[in-house]
Amino acid sequence: MADPRLSTTLAPWLRLLAQRRRRLAVGVLLLALTLFSAIALLALSGWFITASALTGLALAAGLAARLDVYVPGGGIRLFAVTRTVARYLERLYNHDTVLRLLADLRGRLFAALARLDARTLQRQRASDWLNRLTADIDTLDALYLRLLAPPAVALLALLLLAGFLALWVPAAGLAVLLLLGPTWLWLTAGQAWWGMAPSRRQVSHLQRLRSLAIEHVQGQAELEAYDARQHHGQALLAQEAQLQRDQARLGWRGGLGMALVNAMVGLCMLLCLWLAALAWQQQAISGAVMVMVPLAVLAVGEALAGLPVAFTQMGATYGAAERLNRLERAAPRQGQASYSPLPQGPLALGLDGVALHYQDALEPALQGIDLAIAAGERVAVTGTSGAGKSSLAALVTRRLPPTKGAITLGGVALERVAEPDLRARVAVLDQRIDLFQDSLAANLRLAAPEADTARLWQALEWVDLAAWARELPAGLETPVGEGGRALSGGQARRLALARLWLRDPGLVILDEPFAGLDAATAARLALHLDTWLTGRTVLYLVHQRGAGGIDPPGIDREVRLLAGKLTVCANR
Repeated sequence: MADPRLSTTLAPWLRLLAQRRRRLAVGVLLLALTLFSAIALLALSGWFITASALTGLALAAGLAARLDVYVPGGGIRLFAVTRTVARYLERLYNHDTVLRLLADLRGRLFAALARLDARTLQRQRASDWLNRLTADIDTLDALYLRLLAPPAVALLALLLLAGFLALWVPAAGLAVLLLLGPTWLWLTAGQAWWGMAPSRRQVSHLQRLRSLAIEHVQGQAELEAYDARQHHGQALLAQEAQLQRDQARLGWRGGLGMALVNAMVGLCMLLCLWLAALAWQQQAISGAVMVMVPLAVLAVGEALAGLPVAFTQMGATYGAAERLNRLERAAPRQGQASYSPLPQGPLALGLDGVALHYQDALEPALQGIDLAIAAGERVAVTGTSGAGKSSLAALVTRRLPPTKGAITLGGVALERVAEPDLRARVAVLDQRIDLFQDSLAANLRLAAPEADTARLWQALEWVDLAAWARELPAGLETPVGEGGRALSGGQARRLALARLWLRDPGLVILDEPFAGLDAATAARLALHLDTWLTGRTVLYLVHQRGAGGIDPPGIDREVRLLAGKLTVCANR
């Protein structure tokens, strides 16, 4: 807590929480109502039982005494019902709020990930990025539910309890402030400081352990081939040992915090009992009030009990916020004022002195690329694997920034094109087909969310999949499986082509459009594709023209990439 960077690190996520400040305030009120009802229930019950006993003793001794049992009895029932209902509503409401907050956090983080270029994404494993979206975000749910609302309610409870007890026994109210006030401060700031380092390390250890475990399972063949399985297993066990050591540290530090709560609440209760007994001896309060005072102090322990463990683990939340902040800073942002609209119709494409050098690569992937494609022209870029064709597509779609040179699209500098405009006007068919674990219809509607069923069938008809889809029991609602595993490679590629057909791009980039298709199907698709591409600018990326007997339709010009350089230009 003493770290001056803490508030700066958590500030972006606190601002995101503040967008739902009304829900958070309602949740705090429910939490406070639950706690105050519990304190009032125990205090009033103690008062009522003692008052009833004293009244009974007085009557047995022949003294005149009376006690109104209806008002305190009704109060006890009220507080009991209120505590039960408020606790149920608080758990239901606050957990619903946290789920909404997690959705906000994941949406914000996914937007940041979507802005990252391929070079940045490749610096981390896919599992590391998934860890950001899951484990780190889940860690941040403690920010409101454990680190903000409970300590605020506990502090409010201590202040109100001290004020209430001061009405009967002023010294008891002062004792609550002097004993439980510093205790609250240690349970928040002190425990956070004490557990900061191991809890931050614990998250890193856990992430590294997961990666090592996956490597150890998936890389058995490679580890065995290089006689490294034992060495890798030792590294896995060493990482596990580090994680266990930090978990043990956090466990006993949190346990000491809980012991401190019990000790200080018990000490404060005994002190208040002694002070109340002195006041009773002086006839300043009744015997029932004397019993009520320490019971009220005992009940406030419920407010402090959840603080030690939560704040001992605060370093995990801090570390998660740091990592997510770094990710957001890495995601480029464009000012709205810098955007320029793309013209309608086919889009011209220009590359002027473009070079691309991947980090740590010995040679540049592309260098000195000068290429001008007129609006409506179809150009084939040929080259062997590794020549730089995919890198060229990544530059044109802004998944990678060029190391040198300039790129224009429709006469507009590529960096000045708004992201939605770029994604709407440029369509890409990669060699990698991304399909989601959903239905055929849902995967098609990724390209056109507003498309009706008839248009989806037209798209499937265009790629010769309609007859196959009609024979499926669920039709368009047939699930494609995780990553499209229920489809063959050729079916997945045609489904991706159908998604292109649902759009109206000005530039189409096709990377090996007929890969995985038999010659007859590719020939039919070539005819359909030729018609659809009329009036659009097309960039074909192929190993060589006519591979497998199928030539991409309507090529006006061919350029060849060799080791990242344009070496051969041939007219049609």
